[in-house]
Amino acid sequence: MALNFKEIITVTMVLFAVIDIIGSVPIIISLRNKVGHIQSEKASLASMFIMIVFLFIGEELLKLIGITVNSFAVAGSFVLFFLALEMILGIRLYRDDEATTASIVPIAFPLIAGTGTMTTLLSLKAEFQTINIIIAIILNIGLVYLVLKSSARIEKLLGKTGLTIIRKVFGVILLAIAVKLFATNVKALLA
Repeated sequence: MALNFKEIITVTMVLFAVIDIIGSVPIIISLRNKVGHIQSEKASLASMFIMIVFLFIGEELLKLIGITVNSFAVAGSFVLFFLALEMILGIRLYRDDEATTASIVPIAFPLIAGTGTMTTLLSLKAEFQTINIIIAIILNIGLVYLVLKSSARIEKLLGKTGLTIIRKVFGVILLAIAVKLFATNVKALLA
């Protein structure tokens, strides 16, 4: 196991693109408005824990319960699809009347440490040193924490109209990611 700065940068950039915390800002703000409070520390630490544990035991865990990585990704594509519909159409599908905070569900999972992130981690593990992946996870979680912590400031900066535009644009992008994730993995399931 060797630290490699180039690997750390590459993996950090890949995870940053997959996690897409900037694109998730409208969802985060919407959730904060629904439940009143987001526990940034709890969501960040839970996301990091989920990702690191999945990095080590993910594939074995899925095999143990008889689920392929492709099945897992297809299931995740449905979650992303419905989140995207909420963003684009302005409807509310996710209902949790008891919630007073949004940290573990749906922020830590599936928003940050979702199936896209987890399947990406399994792919990265085949190509890069584990220590470099862990450092990249920690760097990304640092950024996730900053975005979660400053969501109220981001909301004020963008305003209601800006947020609506960003929500719809990123909703379409999230929908496209869901469709791609579904199409890529359903082929492997049917083959």
